[in-house]
Amino acid sequence: MYKVFVKDIPIILSTEKNIGKQYTSIPLKFARFKKLIKKINKGKLIYVNLYHKNEEKLERFLRKKLPVVEAAGGLVYNNKREILFIYRNGKWDIPKGRIEKNESHQEAAVREVEEETGIEGLEVKKFLTTTYHVFKRNGKFKLKVTYWFEMYSEFDGDFIPQIDEGILKVKWKNFEKTQKALRDSYENIKLLFPKEYLLTHPNDRVT
Repeated sequence: MYKVFVKDIPIILSTEKNIGKQYTSIPLKFARFKKLIKKINKGKLIYVNLYHKNEEKLERFLRKKLPVVEAAGGLVYNNKREILFIYRNGKWDIPKGRIEKNESHQEAAVREVEEETGIEGLEVKKFLTTTYHVFKRNGKFKLKVTYWFEMYSEFDGDFIPQIDEGILKVKWKNFEKTQKALRDSYENIKLLFPKEYLLTHPNDRVT
C-alpha cells in the first residue's frame, strides 16, 4: 500500500478493492490522477483508493503520471531521546532536501540534515521508510518521493537554521513537545514516528 499525500489528504494505492466503505475505489487503469488531485484540492474528494492486484505496478503508475523529485532526510535522536525539528512555512517539520546527481539516498539525507540545521556528528542508524506527496511548482503538479533515515547525534551546540531555505528555528524536542509539534505538522511526516508519539490525551487535542 502507498499513501500519496495531496496537502494532508492521502490518495491510497493498494492491491485491495475494498479498504473501507467511505472510500471511492477506482481500478488503476481507469484512474485519472491529475483530475483526482484537482478534486482533492477543491475539497470535492477525501477518500480515494486506486487498486491493482500487482503491487509493483502501483509505484510505476505514480512515477509515470507526474514528474518525480527525489529527496532524502533524517529523523534524528540524541542521547536524551529528543528529536530534531525544524520550523518552516508555519509548521514543524523534519529536515530533508533534494538528492543531488551521483549522490546516494543516505549521503543526501546526511548532507541535507547538516545543511538545514548546522548539526554535527550524525550517525545513520537505519533506513525508515519512503513517503510520497504531490506539490505544485510553476503551475505543474509534481511528485516528491522522500527517503527517510533514522539518525543519531550527541550534538549539544548552537544550531544554524538555513534561512535561505525558509527555516526559522531548529529545536530538540522531548516526547511531550514532539507530540505537540506533530499536531502542527504534516500528515506524511507522522508516518515516520512510532504510534506512541501520535497518541495524545483527548483534552490536549486541537479542535
